[in-house]
Amino acid sequence: MRKSVVVTVILIGFSLATWILAQGMMQPGMNQGMMGRMGQGMMGGIGMMETYPPDAVPISIEDATALFERYATEFGNGTQIKDVMAFSSNYYAQLVDADGNGIGELLVDRYRGIVTPEPGPNMMWNGRAGMMGFSFSGPTQFDETAAEERANTFLTTYLPGATVKEGQSFSGYYTFDYGHEEIEGMLSVNAFTGEIWPHTWHGAYLRSAMEE
Repeated sequence: MRKSVVVTVILIGFSLATWILAQGMMQPGMNQGMMGRMGQGMMGGIGMMETYPPDAVPISIEDATALFERYATEFGNGTQIKDVMAFSSNYYAQLVDADGNGIGELLVDRYRGIVTPEPGPNMMWNGRAGMMGFSFSGPTQFDETAAEERANTFLTTYLPGATVKEGQSFSGYYTFDYGHEEIEGMLSVNAFTGEIWPHTWHGAYLRSAMEE
């Protein structure tokens, strides 16, 4: 019982953090010009509106992975970290359960080592760990295959020649890596509306934790 209470409190905290980060953000869609504007409240731990000294040195991807894994252990029940990647603005990872089902998406500030829930779809569309999942009801309209098709259609004009590389489903949406030969970025597709949300806050892709 005690463990269940702790996990519940952590999930509430995750949701509260995503709600706080969500303030000031505008939700984009394919019919809204893909604005993806970040609000004035996006200040902690995700590389937005941060200042650093000129000799600042980022933490290593190994240290970032350890921070992600420490965060995951607080959930218990086999929760794991997947798909750790380094971008110029932050480190990224997916939080999945023991069966590989997506729980949420996380970031670590590359210079401060602060772990935060990822903004965007993770907070606005996530029916499991976000704060806005209640906005969608009924069965989803797009499975992962259909979502991938929409993502590839979007990429024909967003980044001509790029295609979807790999995807992960979350409650209410899917997140895909995309690029030409190598990964160049990420985007998400809403499982109810089919809207596309590029992850514009990452910066340039650097490497995966799986790469030597």
